[in-house]
Amino acid sequence: MGVLEGLEPVPVFHFFEEICKIPHGSGNEAAISDYLKKFADERGLFCIQDEWKNIIIVKEAVPGKEAEETLILQGHMDMVAVKAPDCAIDMQKEPLRLNVDGDFIFAEGTSLGGDDGIAVAYILALLDSKEIPHPRLEAVLTVGEEVGMDGAREIDLSMLKGRRMLNLDNEEEGVLLTSCAGGLRADCKLPIAWEKRSGSVLHIQVMGLQGGHSGAEIIKEGGNSNCLMGRVLDALVRETSSSLLSMEGGLADNAIPRQTDARIMIREEEKEKSLEILRSMEEAFRQELAVKDPGVRVAAEEEGEQTADCLQAESMKKAVSYLLAMPNGIQAMSADVEGLVETSLNLGMMKLTKEHLRLTYAVRSSLESGKAAVRGKMSAISELAGAEMEVHGEYPGWAYRKDSPLRDKMIRLYEKLYGKKPKVQAIHAGLECGLFAGKLPGLDCISYGPDMKGIHTTEEVLSISSVRRVWEYLLEILK
Repeated sequence: MGVLEGLEPVPVFHFFEEICKIPHGSGNEAAISDYLKKFADERGLFCIQDEWKNIIIVKEAVPGKEAEETLILQGHMDMVAVKAPDCAIDMQKEPLRLNVDGDFIFAEGTSLGGDDGIAVAYILALLDSKEIPHPRLEAVLTVGEEVGMDGAREIDLSMLKGRRMLNLDNEEEGVLLTSCAGGLRADCKLPIAWEKRSGSVLHIQVMGLQGGHSGAEIIKEGGNSNCLMGRVLDALVRETSSSLLSMEGGLADNAIPRQTDARIMIREEEKEKSLEILRSMEEAFRQELAVKDPGVRVAAEEEGEQTADCLQAESMKKAVSYLLAMPNGIQAMSADVEGLVETSLNLGMMKLTKEHLRLTYAVRSSLESGKAAVRGKMSAISELAGAEMEVHGEYPGWAYRKDSPLRDKMIRLYEKLYGKKPKVQAIHAGLECGLFAGKLPGLDCISYGPDMKGIHTTEEVLSISSVRRVWEYLLEILK
């Protein structure tokens, strides 16, 4: 018996639970892509699975709907796969452990993947039904959305007939998304040098932060554990002979990091001073983030005397200076849309390797010029520091369309169902709609979906009642 069995709408939650049994983090989509191909083949539906593992499934119109305009249904099959430090699940191989708490579904110890597993579930439920009236449906399910929209960039859409599209990758019911920011991923690598030293070792953790999606949550201006660790190390370097043995923080470029770990070596006689510096930094962070991120902590554990490789003094100073100099967070707010972040970047992942200090950023902007300006600043700082910067997965923004019959129809239907208008908004997060609009001239597109909270974190939840209401709304649209 499934955990979600009996929840309404039954077909949607059936397929959502099936999806959650299949590991499908970004870069690990082969199994879920094969599942979707098998789904289509078993039902005699036209299906294309390309070399990237993107899927296109076509279901022809039911009798009486043949003359109606085709509708494209779109979502992505990958999820941001993160887990709690004490969670033993192998997210590359094992299923999610679903649970229900009141109106919410969550996964024990891991992210849930409602972004965008619920879109896949909606689409499969529609394609599987023999009773729901609908025009020709063209389902497009992509890979690699969470790591740069790779699937949407590479997919061939030339066989599609539709020019109206419902993207099911929104996490707020009652909001019709009509435009989004463009973005890129930047990998920065600063060369470092090591030396063998002896001394006392401290394991430092910056932790307790809320994190969240770097597009949707960056407006809250919470703490970034990687950046805060940079400030901790700067304070230590200025007053002690501290040097790094190891450092790592963050799980994805587009997730605001919640915890960063570092191990440093100090002289025995500097231990008490170092611990005092850490206490003072924690107090400073708590004051700064008292409202925005009140759970912040700076913890330290003594690991005793050791002899080990650590950064040379010059490398240590350069690494800390580079980390401090690089921008992070909101860079500009929109002058046109109140409350909309225009340009931002997020230091999502940081890791000290044998060759480099590696910093990985997600950069977003509603303006191409804004994105270019941040990219130029990062490149200039990197060049001055002697670091390399590589850009991957650049994608365009999705421009607002003034004339949108699909938007007008969806507003009318929403008012009919709920007696009020939906919100029509732009979003700072990236969506695949911009890439699709570039491939399908004249595309009329709206993004919609049910309520989710904490996406890209282990606190991610999906509202059961909202899933049901959005399903009812979808059925009205198809009528």
